[in-house]
Order: sequence, then structure tokens, then C-alpha cells
Amino acid sequence: MSNLRAKLTSNQAVIGTWCNSGSPLIAELMAGSGFDFVCVDAEHSPVDVPQAVGLFQAIAAGNPDCAPLVRLPGVDYALVKRWLDAGARGVICPLINTRAEAELLVQAVKYPPMGRRGVGFCRANRFGSGLAEAFQSANDEIVTGVQIEHIDGVRSIDEILSVPGIDAVFIGPYDLTASMGITAQFDHPEYLAARARILSACRRHGVHPGIHVVQPSPEEFLARVADGYRFLAYSLDITMLQQACRHGVSTIRAGLEPASARPGSP
Repeated sequence: MSNLRAKLTSNQAVIGTWCNSGSPLIAELMAGSGFDFVCVDAEHSPVDVPQAVGLFQAIAAGNPDCAPLVRLPGVDYALVKRWLDAGARGVICPLINTRAEAELLVQAVKYPPMGRRGVGFCRANRFGSGLAEAFQSANDEIVTGVQIEHIDGVRSIDEILSVPGIDAVFIGPYDLTASMGITAQFDHPEYLAARARILSACRRHGVHPGIHVVQPSPEEFLARVADGYRFLAYSLDITMLQQACRHGVSTIRAGLEPASARPGSP
């Protein structure tokens, strides 16, 4: 199994994607497409912990070197450890706005002495047969990411990133712009300034900067890499599927129209 946290330290772009459909087939297909990670979205999808086990298994079947991550529903000690015990190799926690919330996340993710994650037989340690090995390696291998998606989090960014154990920041562009009253205005100067402030703080604190490129645009993805982001998600399954379907159907319907009905026809 690949160590995603080690990949991040190489300063090369880590390329992932988002899985919202809850489909093991799609998760397997995405993992087999060459992504470094597939993040199961447990915040904005109906996926629960039992479903996530099947998705993590599907990701491993598609490519054992593709890390299964989870976007958590929120910071909750009792729930965070269940996703990790199910086999997540990293977490991205939404709406982190304060140092205290970041500290709570680290406490939930890390085994003692760094945190207080509980120890029990589970899928993550091969149901107990690899418990000692998993306990020794988990703190070094599991990625702990905070999602900055509110202007309050931007204002507190240095306090958040000063928490030991935070590996990466993930910018949520839609929620962040919404909190600023400029929803989806990704060229707005205030949003660009907020993004630059987060990126600068990541450099100061040695935290890996990340962002979600929501629309499936390789050009935008490469532009964000050029900006300095190294932990990136390329779109999400439902958006890629929807756009492919719409494009195909609209192209077919246009081709079926009589020539006289097409725009510009005499």
C-alpha cells in the first residue's frame, strides 16, 4: 500500500478525486484510473460507515496504491475513529475555523501519545492480526487534512496551522466564497486574496496546500499546481458523469435535427 503522507513530502503534485455516488464500481474505476487518492465524501452524500467499507475495498481492488480518504461529516471524536477503523488512510475535515477544532481533529486521528484514538480490532489492523504494526505506523502514515471553507477559518489560519499533526489544508471554493457573500465568484479579488493568504500560511507552517478543482478542467488543475498547490482533487464522480452525459446527449440531438432547423440554416 502506498504511503500518501510520504508522497506529500516529495513536493510533487498529489492528484486525487472525490467520490460522492456511493458506488463501489465507480470507486474501483476511479482508483484504477491512476489517481493517488480517492476521497469518499461523507459530508454531502448519503454514504455511511458500513458503505464506506465497501468503497474502501473497491478502491483497493482498483489500485492498491490509491489511498482511500474520507471527507468527514464534521469533527466528532467518536465518529472519526470509526472511519479510520474502517480503513481510511486519511481524513479531510470540513469547516475548521478555530485552533480548538483543529486540535480536536488531531486528537481523534492520532493514537497515543500524540492523540487519543481508541485501539480495537478492526479492518484497519487486519481485524487484530496486524494490530501492533498498524499502531506503530498509523500516526506516520495517515493524512490529517483540514478544510478551510469559511472566512473565519481564513482569519484564524495561522492559529489552525500551528497545531502539531495537521498535514494539509484543503480549500473548499464554493463554501468559502459563500461565506464571503460572493458565491462561486472564483475570480473575485477578495476570494483570490483569501486563497493567497492560505497558501502563504501553508508555506510558513510547512503544511501542504490543497484545493478542490470542482469542474473537470485539466487546464485549471495545472494552473492551481503552478500556483503552488500540491494536494489537489480533480472534480468528482457525479459531476464528471453528468457533464459527459449532457455533452453526449446534446451533441447527438443536435446531429439529429433537420438541417433546416439548425441555427444559421437558410
